[in-house]
Amino acid sequence: MTSTVIETEEPRPGILLVRLNRPDKLNAMTSDLIQGLHDVLDGVRDDPRVRAVVLTGAGRAFCAGFDFRGYGAAPGAVEGEGRPQAGLRVQEHIVSLGEAFRRVRAPIVGAVNGAAAGGGMALSLFCDIRVMASSAAFHASFIKRGLGGGDIGVSWLLPRLIGFSRAAELLLTGGSLDAREAERIGLVSAVVPDDELLEAALDRASAIAENSPFGVWMTKSVLWANLEAPSFRSAVELENRTQILSTMTKDHQEAVAAFLEKRPPVYRNR
Repeated sequence: MTSTVIETEEPRPGILLVRLNRPDKLNAMTSDLIQGLHDVLDGVRDDPRVRAVVLTGAGRAFCAGFDFRGYGAAPGAVEGEGRPQAGLRVQEHIVSLGEAFRRVRAPIVGAVNGAAAGGGMALSLFCDIRVMASSAAFHASFIKRGLGGGDIGVSWLLPRLIGFSRAAELLLTGGSLDAREAERIGLVSAVVPDDELLEAALDRASAIAENSPFGVWMTKSVLWANLEAPSFRSAVELENRTQILSTMTKDHQEAVAAFLEKRPPVYRNR
């Protein structure tokens, strides 16, 4: 599956590599790029052949954020509609990617290969796991453009990932995080040399793909759901149910048999 602004390939069995492809514009967001991502994610949402996804950017940036030189109209735009109406349509088109990332059953590994600024930082936060090139950096640039520092779900996600105080400082100052600092505060899982980034992300995706498809799906689902859980009791109630569902699968029986027989399991997503 390939378009002018989104490229996809399968570099390893069951692993989908998705590449933002506007390298001359640092992969800045346009309506076409956002819709291209929606189309890819919708296409693989329930696809049992896709066991993990890796998201990265072409060229020297992950994503430079909103393209102020020419974003374009969001789908469904109405000729002559007011500026607030058109703006909100664009905003909702971008923000809805957050839910699209979560609806994909396969975990998504972000391979942050350069600047991840503004909306680009938000895209990386939507990923389940982030790996970062040593020369890459996050830039909380919203407030530097005369906007509120919280945008595209960042004010909800970032405090949960790095704590309120660090998130507040970053968003209020429009500051930046280099790769080492991002790793130190737990925003990314690992920092690797630039030329090793893609392999590192693919290795993590492959490690995920070794596990049972239903178990991976339930794990991703419960992790995201329990970010919003109001209590420990609520969290474990959900865990209890997903765990019992998992024990009902033939893949669970296969995993136990493989463990006892000291052999690799063969999962069939049943």
